[in-house]
Amino acid sequence: MSHSVLKKQIGLKKRIDEFLDQVSEASLLFKQGVGFYIDEKHDQFEQKLNQISRVEHHGDEMRRAIERQLYLKTLIPESRGDVLQLLEQLDTLLDCCKEVLWQFQIELPEVPCKSHEDMLELVSYSVESVEAIVRSARAFFRSSDVSDHLHKVSYWESESDKVTTRMLMDIYRRDDLSLCHKSQLKDLVRQVAQIADKAEDVADRLTIYVIKRML
Repeated sequence: MSHSVLKKQIGLKKRIDEFLDQVSEASLLFKQGVGFYIDEKHDQFEQKLNQISRVEHHGDEMRRAIERQLYLKTLIPESRGDVLQLLEQLDTLLDCCKEVLWQFQIELPEVPCKSHEDMLELVSYSVESVEAIVRSARAFFRSSDVSDHLHKVSYWESESDKVTTRMLMDIYRRDDLSLCHKSQLKDLVRQVAQIADKAEDVADRLTIYVIKRML
């Protein structure tokens, strides 16, 4: 039998659901932003950059409000700690999406045309990982079957790893790129892939919480 970690605290559940919306929205804005950058649509890119910055700020405020409410409610300390840690890890995902998009803005990397498709594929897999962990978290708070979604996080992270390896091998085998350019692209690729890695870290932690809830 499944049990909700928040029991009948409907208002708190609603706030957490809204926070998860922010995490999901940040990942989608990140995907759109990179697409606009690759297509050299500078105005649209900056629009997404501004949007994701607002979403990240709003997400931080929502997380703090939820944390304050958690301390005022009658959750047992162990459950409260699990929820707080999960929210902090999810907030890190939101921050990461914003930071990587800002990395494009700050460094203005020249992504070779040959790498455009791979970059967009890598971004897509990282975003799929975030979406899967958001669905997993929603299921956790709603007492649904979390396993339906958790395995997808690992799947998309694995796909992200494959594209990362392929891109790095291609970058370092090119003769038309300087070593400095290769290093910049390597760092960028790894930063994008790190979003999927962080999503998998959250999934690992959530798996532990699910097991604890069943005991």
